[in-house]
Amino acid sequence: MHHPPELYVGLMSGTSLDGVDAALVDLSRPEPELLKKNFLPFDSSLKDKLLALHLSGPDELHRTQIIGNQLASIYAAAVEPLYTQAKSLNTVIKAIGCHGQTIRHCPQQGYSIQIGNAALLAELTGITVVSDFRNRDIAAGGQGAPLVPAFHDEVLRHTDKHRVIVNIGGISNLTNLPLLDDTTGFDCGPGNLLMDAWCVKHTGKPYDENGAWGSSGTVLPALLAQLFEDPYYTTPPPKSTGRDLFNMGWLLSKLTGKETPADVQATLLELTCKSIALSIQLHCGDVTEVYLCGGGAHNQALYNRLAALLTHCSIQTTDVLGIDSDYMEAIAFAWLAQQTMLGKPSNLPKVTGAKHPCVLGTIHPV
Repeated sequence: MHHPPELYVGLMSGTSLDGVDAALVDLSRPEPELLKKNFLPFDSSLKDKLLALHLSGPDELHRTQIIGNQLASIYAAAVEPLYTQAKSLNTVIKAIGCHGQTIRHCPQQGYSIQIGNAALLAELTGITVVSDFRNRDIAAGGQGAPLVPAFHDEVLRHTDKHRVIVNIGGISNLTNLPLLDDTTGFDCGPGNLLMDAWCVKHTGKPYDENGAWGSSGTVLPALLAQLFEDPYYTTPPPKSTGRDLFNMGWLLSKLTGKETPADVQATLLELTCKSIALSIQLHCGDVTEVYLCGGGAHNQALYNRLAALLTHCSIQTTDVLGIDSDYMEAIAFAWLAQQTMLGKPSNLPKVTGAKHPCVLGTIHPV
C-alpha cells in the first residue's frame, strides 16, 4: 500500500550552542524517513550573546527578543533547502517543529524559556510552526524535559531486546526501553558542554576532536570526586538539567588553579562517561544494547571509555537502527510537531514527572 508522504520539519539548536540542525522527515509510516538534513552553524558573536543570556544582565528582556528574531531568521534559512526538496516532491510541509534555544530551564520554579520567535518563523517560511514544547508539561507538574524519550518509545522499542538510547549533546540524557515496563528517561549530567567550554578556553578550538587532547591528560581522582559531589548526581529521576547548573562557573569553583588543563579535560570526559554508565547501572536494570546519538557519539575516546565501563552491553550509534545519530533530536521534534497537529499527547509522565499526559506545543498557523 502506497502512503502519500506526510512531511514535517524538525529544528533543534541545543545546549552546545553550535548551530541549528534541520531535518525534513516523512512521517507517513511507523519508521520516520529523513529526506533531507541541513546544519547551519551559529557565528561566534551569536553564540556569545546566547551564552550571556543564561545569566541575568542589563536589558535582558530586550536582548532576548532581538536575538529571538535573529534566531527566527537563521531557522528560516536552515529550512530553505528542505522546502526546496519538499517542492521537488510536490508535497507540502505540514508543520515545522521548532524547539527554540533554551536560555533558562527552571522547572522547579515552573518555567522553561526557549527563544526563537515562532510567529516570525511562520511568517518567513509560510509554514505552520509548532513551538514551546516544554511549558505545558511543566504546568502539569513535570520537568518539561527530556521530551525525546517519547519518540524513542514510539520508534526504537524492541520486543525482545532491552535497549537504552543515550543522547550526548551539551547535556547527556538517556531513554530506558525495558521489555515489560514503561519507558523512563532523564538527564544524566553534562555531556559535551563543560569539555567544549574548557577546550575553547585552553586551546581556542570549539571542541576536543575525538577526545585527543583529553586523552593526553590523566584523570584527577580528587577533582572527579568533587565534581560528583554535586547533589544533581544523587537526585533520583525524574530530573533534568542544563547550563543553569553545569557551567564554567560551576567547574571553576571546583578547581584549585594548579591543575594541568589536559588533566582537567580528561577528568571532564570521565565525569561524562561515568555519569552515563552509573545512570544506566542504577536506573535501567538488565540492559543488553546501548545506542548513542548526539555530537558526543563522534568522540572516539568517549565511545571507547563508555564501552569499557559498560562491558555487559553492546554499544553502537543509532545509525545502525536507521536513525541518523546527528539528527535524532531534530527528527524527534518533527515527530513531536506531528503529535501536536494531531492533538495527541506526547509527554511521558514517567519521564518528566508530569501528573498526566498532555498535548504539547503551541501552534502558529500560517
